[in-house]
Amino acid sequence: MKFIHTADWHLGKLVHGIYMTDDQRFVLNQFVELIEKEKPDAVVIAGDLYDRSVPPIEAVNLLDEILFKINVELKTPIVAIAGNHDSAERLSFGSSWYKNSHFYLTGKPHNQFHPVHINGVNFYLVPYAEPGIVRALLDDDTIHSHQDAMKAVISKIEENLNPNEANVFVGHAFVLGGSTSESERTLSVGGSGCVSHDLFAPFSYTALGHLHSPDAIKHDKIFYSGSLLKYSFSEAKQRKSVSIVEMEDNGAFSVRYVSLKPKQDMRELEGHLEELLDPSFYEKEKLDDYLKITLHDEGALIDPINKLRQVYPNVLHLDRKVKLTDMKKIQGFTSIREEKKSEIDLFAQFYQEMTTAEFSEDKKAVMSEVIQNVLVEEGAK
Repeated sequence: MKFIHTADWHLGKLVHGIYMTDDQRFVLNQFVELIEKEKPDAVVIAGDLYDRSVPPIEAVNLLDEILFKINVELKTPIVAIAGNHDSAERLSFGSSWYKNSHFYLTGKPHNQFHPVHINGVNFYLVPYAEPGIVRALLDDDTIHSHQDAMKAVISKIEENLNPNEANVFVGHAFVLGGSTSESERTLSVGGSGCVSHDLFAPFSYTALGHLHSPDAIKHDKIFYSGSLLKYSFSEAKQRKSVSIVEMEDNGAFSVRYVSLKPKQDMRELEGHLEELLDPSFYEKEKLDDYLKITLHDEGALIDPINKLRQVYPNVLHLDRKVKLTDMKKIQGFTSIREEKKSEIDLFAQFYQEMTTAEFSEDKKAVMSEVIQNVLVEEGAK
């Protein structure tokens, strides 16, 4: 049995003021082509189909278009759940009749833990839910954290789970030890949003959403598919892929990864302004990628971002390396006035703490004259 594991589409995502819908359509059409080529027995979407509970109409239309192509035109079963960005109620609409076309969508949590059977594999669908919802659903006052909730849900599943069959858990969670990025919304404050990996031991394969990298966790049976696209510059160096899983009846499986090519990549560049605007440099670059640029120049620059956008139209964020280095020094700066240093020595110390530039002899001479003049003026008063 073969299935494709994906998650975290985040349709309707807004990145630095730019809606990613066209980029998402571009990569999702490749995903449809991959399904047509691979002919999987099912597609698993482990949450966060949308980026917000009330998505823009363009995102709703795109999801409708893609799911129709997969499920109706290609006749491929879909197994999907709601993530923490989705509206469980909105995704649940129509789920009762979707099943007639083998589209198994679980938006709201429930207390019926029967699996979806597809070609010898049991898929257990557990959508994202806050601990309080699970506590009320199971009438269990001991549930206070995501760990408690997940443990209780899996205990219910185990009551009828056959360990000799292929069992796949489909969920949306932050497994303890996973690597995060800026794009993932915090599930709970203080670590209570985490769940431990040992909870998923009963399952042959755990298909998760929430963390955006397929390398977010290293485990023999627990996998994140990662997001289809990069959604922040903290993800700039992450690989993006979907997971193709081939599973035997006894639960043994193999995984391979297929990367989809984005319309525009999200990358970081750094260098001096003059260098970045030199044709010998930029003619080797893909100029329309989404870029974060860090400039190495010292001193004032006149309108650097608009100069850069003449060459790189999608500069989304601009930093100054000098500023970043200086901020680190400012954060570590403490007053040393009590050390009985001279005014010029104190200023030299201050200058070195507040800037990366050298306090040269010429600067020292100028500052000594200024300090002396001030002291003379103060003495005359």
